[in-house]
Amino acid sequence: MDWEIKNQETPQILIVDDLKMNILFLREIIEGMGYIPLTAANGKEALQIVRTAFPQVILMDISMPEMSGYEVCEILKKNKRTRDIPVIFISAMDSSESKIKGFKAGAVDFITKPFEPLEVTMRIENHLKMYRLQEEMKEYNYKLNCLVNEQMKRIEAEQKNILYALAKVTEGRDNSIKNHLENIRYNSRLLAQSLQFSHVFEKEITTAFIEKIGVAAMLHDIGKIQISDEILLKPGQLSREERKVINQHTEIGAHILEEIHANTESNDFLPMAITIARYHHEKWDGTGYPEGLKEREIPLSARIVSLIDIFDTLTGERCYKMAYTIEQSLLIIEECKGIYFDPDIVEVFMKIQKQLRHN
Repeated sequence: MDWEIKNQETPQILIVDDLKMNILFLREIIEGMGYIPLTAANGKEALQIVRTAFPQVILMDISMPEMSGYEVCEILKKNKRTRDIPVIFISAMDSSESKIKGFKAGAVDFITKPFEPLEVTMRIENHLKMYRLQEEMKEYNYKLNCLVNEQMKRIEAEQKNILYALAKVTEGRDNSIKNHLENIRYNSRLLAQSLQFSHVFEKEITTAFIEKIGVAAMLHDIGKIQISDEILLKPGQLSREERKVINQHTEIGAHILEEIHANTESNDFLPMAITIARYHHEKWDGTGYPEGLKEREIPLSARIVSLIDIFDTLTGERCYKMAYTIEQSLLIIEECKGIYFDPDIVEVFMKIQKQLRHN
């Protein structure tokens, strides 16, 4: 970084003037202050010097051949590397107009010729102190931002680990779904990333949405921890009453996560996890549960996870069914487009299906 250059022990002061006498006079003052003088006879030389050196203050004449001090100052202020270097104009022009023009160009001060050594010394010292304080503040802010970012990453990792552990509670009850949650996590994130490039979803899907959905999706079936093994692990078809019981897992899961959220200081993933847990069995045509939402009434995160969940269930073996082939599973999903699933999401899903993980 530039901190090493900017915070060098002995400050460098750049003098830009086309008159040698002025340069010699100012050089003597700067050396007497214990600083290192750099000299340029015109604006072009000054710009060449700042490409390799890094002066802490620039003393610059206004009236110079080829390029005026105003022009040089404007160029310096447009450059990210040099824009914060204090520029003090040294000039025989003492009108209000020339000073206003100089301040607009980016100068911080004016010294009027002929020079008074004490005035030059005091002006340089004052602006050098302000510059040092400004650079120290930048370095402090940079370090503070790094510290905050590290802390945020640590907090996010802790939030994720808690929810991963919670999700695993459900997975551990059924040996046949050992890869299900990892598939849901990976595939939901991948589908969300892909939807971001569709004009239909580009405004809804942000980077934060993509980061959250992978973790939140893993908790979609957390409500099943309150469903008995007799029903949850039953081979074959469920009865109507058993189906009613198992359908309750959406509301159960949402309530569990809501209670956790209410007693947690902060967790960025839980609000989306609650939404997914409650609505991932809603259907595009309104025949799903628990609320019978239809089409875009169903939250986007739930629409994504609904499709991914069914795909993984179709391609995987369960206690109540054998696994379908990829081709059979894709055919079923295509047939359910616009009935169970958002047709726009299915369209993108089909384009990326070879990249998806499955059992």
